[in-house]
Amino acid sequence: MNYYSLNKNAPNTSFKDAVIKGLAPDKGLYFPETITPLPKSFWNNFDNLSYSEIAFEAIKQFVSPEIPEATLKTIVKETLSFDFPVVKLNDNISTLELFHGPTMAFKDVGARFMARCLGYFNKDNTNEVTVLVATSGDTGGAVANGFLGVKGVNVVILYPSGKVSDIQEKQLTTLGQNIKALEVNGTFDDCQAMVKTAFLDDSLTSNMQLTSANSINVARWLPQLFYFMFAYKQLHNKHKDIVFSVPSGNFGNVCAGMMAQQLGLPVKHFIASNNENNVVTRYLTSQVYEPKPSVQTISNAMDVGAPSNFIRIEEIYKNNFDALKGNLSSYSFSDDETKEAMIEIYNNYNYVADPHGAVGYLGCKAYLSGNPNAHCVFLETAHPTKFLDVVETVIKEEQPLPEQIQAVMGKEKVAIKISTYEDLKIFLLK
Repeated sequence: MNYYSLNKNAPNTSFKDAVIKGLAPDKGLYFPETITPLPKSFWNNFDNLSYSEIAFEAIKQFVSPEIPEATLKTIVKETLSFDFPVVKLNDNISTLELFHGPTMAFKDVGARFMARCLGYFNKDNTNEVTVLVATSGDTGGAVANGFLGVKGVNVVILYPSGKVSDIQEKQLTTLGQNIKALEVNGTFDDCQAMVKTAFLDDSLTSNMQLTSANSINVARWLPQLFYFMFAYKQLHNKHKDIVFSVPSGNFGNVCAGMMAQQLGLPVKHFIASNNENNVVTRYLTSQVYEPKPSVQTISNAMDVGAPSNFIRIEEIYKNNFDALKGNLSSYSFSDDETKEAMIEIYNNYNYVADPHGAVGYLGCKAYLSGNPNAHCVFLETAHPTKFLDVVETVIKEEQPLPEQIQAVMGKEKVAIKISTYEDLKIFLLK
């Protein structure tokens, strides 16, 4: 499989080079040259396949022939070493829990898959690769855990000071070894802009090999399509019109769901559920795409003012607005509405949702008001204890800490404070 830049001004490249480079030389995101729907035999036998078998068949075309099939099967199996349960709330709404991995966030799958791909590509390479990643919350911890101890790979994580939860900060600042954390005086958008600038800085790239583990990287982004297949496997014998409500920030997750649909997954519709950072909600109403500086909310992983992956969504639909709008709805909700939803979910269903999942739940309710026969699945993207202060304050109930969270709470934070791109550059070159 070859990949092309969505800015259409760079040479096509292989999966390996797309993973290692992260971003194309013309600043564009990479996109696969072809998307071949999975054969009818796959779907006919779908219920008999394990999650690892489903994931292997789904991802194979995007990484072949550079990763041998036997190696890819091992990578997939190691990546998917935890559960992806669907929990029913009522006849019309379920939630897909994506927080059963080592850092209790949905990004564990993409980070683990990418780390193993990069480890394979780097196994005979004496040159070190530096993974440079911006995080609005969960990406940092997932990447840190996924890449910890990987040979020949150094990880540098940029996160916005004061804008991630205490537990999220602990997960990305306490591991040591090949993981370094930079605390940025700014927003997630500032962090993301620094990362993109670094990739295009010849004085950096001529001295070191940089790549990214944000969802701009194809190896971090594409494995997220697995979730939607796993949920469908659990639900399709009970419900016909399955719709996914995806809490959306950088839009990699909902875009990956659309890739699963392109492979033949019979999903009826997608919902991009936004907090007050609602550039796509506004776009689907006005047809005017107008990024704005992000604002801070209690669903901080979605505090993105300029979502990188939306250009991939437009590519899937060939920049046809009507085609996109026919398959994607988007709604925006305030912090107050999010808190009310958390209380409603807890009181009505005895279920504790994190703020991001609560936004997804609100997206389900908004869509179902006009489509009462659908079954809507909202993605619960992180364990509620990762947002302990918000959750306990809202539902007035103390939450026990899972083992994965307890393991980092007593560790000492180690982070270097920076304010400008020059600070980042000095750090990388020293």
